[in-house]
Amino acid sequence: MKETVYNQINPLIRLKETELLSTAQYEQMLNANNTNELKEILKNTVYGTYMMSDFAEQFEYIYSKEKGKLYEWLYKMAPEPEVITIYTSRMTFHNLKVLTKAELTGKNLDHLFIDDGRYSIETLKSAIRTGISTELPEALMNAVLEVLDYFQESSTLQAIDIIYDRNFLTFQKQLAEKLNNQDILTEVTAFIDLTNISTMARGIIQGQHENFLSTVLSSSGSIAKGRFLDYTEQTLASFTDFVSNTTYGGLLSSIISTETKELDLVAFEKVKDDYLTSLYDKAKIMAFGPLPLLAFLNAKEVEWKNLRLILVSKRSNFPVEVVRERMRMTDGI
Repeated sequence: MKETVYNQINPLIRLKETELLSTAQYEQMLNANNTNELKEILKNTVYGTYMMSDFAEQFEYIYSKEKGKLYEWLYKMAPEPEVITIYTSRMTFHNLKVLTKAELTGKNLDHLFIDDGRYSIETLKSAIRTGISTELPEALMNAVLEVLDYFQESSTLQAIDIIYDRNFLTFQKQLAEKLNNQDILTEVTAFIDLTNISTMARGIIQGQHENFLSTVLSSSGSIAKGRFLDYTEQTLASFTDFVSNTTYGGLLSSIISTETKELDLVAFEKVKDDYLTSLYDKAKIMAFGPLPLLAFLNAKEVEWKNLRLILVSKRSNFPVEVVRERMRMTDGI
């Protein structure tokens, strides 16, 4: 599709960008003494309509509603829905995990549903219950059926997360390839590679066997799965040395311990998110194409993560500097 088809939605995205929380607002929130002061600051933002007395307790509900409303609007406006699905599929696969567990255990987990702007809770429940859907794409239904088939022989709930997570990464790569945009393909590939690095590192720490790791690692990244599996029974330091010699070595060098020579997995997620955000820098000066839209979606995701972090910090009285260090990068932070 020609990049000029985005010439109608991109000006609207630029307007939406003005609604993102500013550096000054983040500073105000960081220095707020409690959640009541946070509420006052957020009253003059897009979150203002949700600032009821119990907003702190209702944040996850607010988060879900605000996401769903934004995604639904974008699906109506975007010339290529796959661009939106790059982000919404994260919520869709989360919902599939939750609702599949609910179906298989008989529990009600509806409160964990996050609106993805596309598939209702009833649609997903029906697909899981019957194994048939006229609304879900083939890739999603294949993931559902793979989980259901597995549970014909085993009842290990952890397998639900494993199977869906692997299918999610494959689905991301399929979407990027369908869009045929190099910037999007670069971001998605980096997302998969970094997810694999984190998964493998945690697997080594947990002493996971090769069969397990082969199941959870994705084959859709730029680093072959076999390269990761070579480190199954080795130390985290050895795996860290391997990672240091990949294209991500420079990115991760700052979170490798000088003493243990191991990756700091607590710091890893922030480094990963900040790096992926940096891949959208060029979108600031682009008038055409899908990148401004994806950059905005990424910015909203970062904003929600930062809001949750600040809210938790006010409840737990974390020092401001500790919170600041953990916040994801935005244009101003």
